[in-house]
Amino acid sequence: MIKLDILSDPICPWCLIGKANLDAALQARPDHPFDIEWHPFQLNPDMPAEGMDRKTYLEAKFGGRDGAVKAYAPVVEAAEKAGVEIAFDKIARTPNTLDAHRMIHWAGLEGRQPAMVAALFNAYFRAGRDIGNHAVLADLAADCGMDRNMTARLLETDADRDEIAARDAHARTRGVTGVPTFVVANQHVVPGAQPTSLWHDVLDDLERQAGVASA
Repeated sequence: MIKLDILSDPICPWCLIGKANLDAALQARPDHPFDIEWHPFQLNPDMPAEGMDRKTYLEAKFGGRDGAVKAYAPVVEAAEKAGVEIAFDKIARTPNTLDAHRMIHWAGLEGRQPAMVAALFNAYFRAGRDIGNHAVLADLAADCGMDRNMTARLLETDADRDEIAARDAHARTRGVTGVPTFVVANQHVVPGAQPTSLWHDVLDDLERQAGVASA
């Protein structure tokens, strides 16, 4: 197996698109060698714990309504190309994602990380749910086969907050400035929402290297 580390934020539309493109490649290559692990990177580490009204946040970030529309036009185009449904009209708030990252971490400890990552993306981008809300996160945990009550209790504590923050900070010290960022075999960095064709090329290269090594 070859490690594929993915730095991501569950409110990042490019992360959703990048995941969809990667998933399409892996579904076509069910014998792929990747062992995938997701890692925290907060796009808005200074976001208030309760989040912000999404319209207010976007207009402040992009200099008004027209700036926000212009900034998101490439996202809409890329999502359509990737066959990704994003219901922007349902998203009322931009949450702080620290607790969502804790959920991904805990799901990883239980071998349920892929399900949790998918659940968070679906909840936010397709259902417009507030994934900074503890009740929502506990419900998602239950949907992924985790213990809802235990998760709810953990969310009310500071469990693993420092670890998530430290991992996020470590990524930044290593030069990560945006997500998604993919790291293949702890050596090759693939930034951005790359097309499915690139992942086919990567898998082809890995197969060739494996063939040479075994010859």
